[in-house]
Amino acid sequence: MLAAPLLAVLIVAVALLASSVKILKEFERAVVFRLGRLVGQRGPGLTLLIPVVERMQRVDLRTVTMDVPPQDVITKDNVSVKVNAVLYFRVVDPNRAVVQVADYLFATSQLAQTTLRSVCGQAELDELLAERDQLNQRLQELLDQNTDPWGIKVVSVELKHIDLPQEMQRAMARQAEAERERRAKVINAEGEFQAAQRLAEASSKISQQPGALQLRFLQTLGEIATGNKSTTIFPVPVDLFEAFTAKKES
Repeated sequence: MLAAPLLAVLIVAVALLASSVKILKEFERAVVFRLGRLVGQRGPGLTLLIPVVERMQRVDLRTVTMDVPPQDVITKDNVSVKVNAVLYFRVVDPNRAVVQVADYLFATSQLAQTTLRSVCGQAELDELLAERDQLNQRLQELLDQNTDPWGIKVVSVELKHIDLPQEMQRAMARQAEAERERRAKVINAEGEFQAAQRLAEASSKISQQPGALQLRFLQTLGEIATGNKSTTIFPVPVDLFEAFTAKKES
């Protein structure tokens, strides 16, 4: 008769003992509560709890990669865009992550979405496209400041994609094309200006030596003769021989 009650007590004792033994991985911590009051964190490794009296909640200390859904943002220059980002954070204080906020993952996600809309709404479209590093740094600082009371460290925030309306994409394409045409015209004008400068310098040099013009003329004729096999007829200016006649008279 006594065997059944003893067996039942033994089974209950074994169950309580099994429930009081917990094994925590290297990246896990246990936030222990004793009769509802916070005792502290334990782990990693083997952790013993007082049956019925103590309860624990596991907290993962690894870096969490959270995708921030696309947010509708109106920029400072009144352009409607969709912006999404990726958030990297980790728990540095398990006690605060459990006690100070009901669900730190959900809270961090909601905070990231609202902060993303706020920061991107204060910037112009050109800043969103060209100055992502500054915006990432600003987002990281604001999120880290707001999640610090929860025992969470925001490691990094990266803007992932900026979705522009089709009308804005076409306008930017036309602007880029006009900018390329402007640069081409400027480069062409700069080349013509440099060529004109060189021609002016060459003309100044030739004017100082009268025989140089005749030699240049003969050189051009030689290039024409070697480049074309057909017969070329050209007038010979009288000034061509003035340099030679002047030397003979002298």
